Amino acid sequence: MTIHNEDRSEPILRVKDLQTNFTTRAGIVTAVDGVSIDVYQGECLGVVGESGSGKSVTFSSVMGLIKPPGKIVRGSIDFLGQDILNFSNKQYQSLRGKDIAMTMQDALTALNPAYTVGDQIMEVILAHDVDLTGSRRNRKKQAYTKTLEMMELVGIPSPSARMDEYPHQFSGGMRQRIMIAIALACKPKILIADEPTTALDVTIQAQILELIAGIRKELGMSVVLITHDLGVVSEYCDHVVVMYAGQIVESGPTYDVVCNPLHPYTKGLISSIPDLADLDRVIEPIPGQVPELINIPEGCRFYARCSEHTDACRVDIAMRQITEKRQARCVLHPEESK
Repeated sequence: MTIHNEDRSEPILRVKDLQTNFTTRAGIVTAVDGVSIDVYQGECLGVVGESGSGKSVTFSSVMGLIKPPGKIVRGSIDFLGQDILNFSNKQYQSLRGKDIAMTMQDALTALNPAYTVGDQIMEVILAHDVDLTGSRRNRKKQAYTKTLEMMELVGIPSPSARMDEYPHQFSGGMRQRIMIAIALACKPKILIADEPTTALDVTIQAQILELIAGIRKELGMSVVLITHDLGVVSEYCDHVVVMYAGQIVESGPTYDVVCNPLHPYTKGLISSIPDLADLDRVIEPIPGQVPELINIPEGCRFYARCSEHTDACRVDIAMRQITEKRQARCVLHPEESK
């Protein structure tokens, strides 16, 4: 259900050369190292990679959620012409939910067990919705109505009855829908969905992804879909960014990346996806382990796991502009001639 967006003239969110570190007893962990990502109006951008590749930390940095022992040490984050990297806590509180919203991986942990789901959705609406008018009592009435509308939008049955229930009274799929309702309550310009289908069965996963795709089309918002599953990305995303060991190793239009991967890591991810149309095909796992980010090896970070490495891979490799729309961090592909 990919919804193609051809208007990529100017990004509404531009992350440039971002580096985020964490101080540990063993030393400095560079979780995100020189990451640059653009998000355009109305598109769905997939950010894919193994656990620990830096996907979630990148967008936690965007949301201003990095706290000690974590620290953003380099880069810029531009949202609609504003550098939000140096926002105060108050400015970030105004931004979160209203302009950029994020759903977390574990809905049960993210939701407050002591409050009803209705109260948690209403809290966001009362905090950010500038359309509420009149006295405090009237504002609460309007927020109540909008909460019902949001629960209906995300497919919660009997919303007026279920508003007064607590997170533990909902199934995993329904809790994820509540998380999406909270994130979309003020109709943000960007929804960051961090592994929205984790721990859900296949049928519910499909329902959640179709829900996000449908709401994206209805509201015209941008979606960043963070996942480890390239199969999901190929179905729902216009563009894809592939991350490995804190860096971006490939980016481009989803169809091009999936059908013609340039980086050996991307090839490995695609080879590990089961193919229902070819049940006899042997699934090939990527050998080895992701390098420890506390002792990052010199040169290509995929070197030890790559079957195509050469001596040229032993030096640090910058992202290369391979074609007009494709980038890859690999010496196997020369840069586009200018």
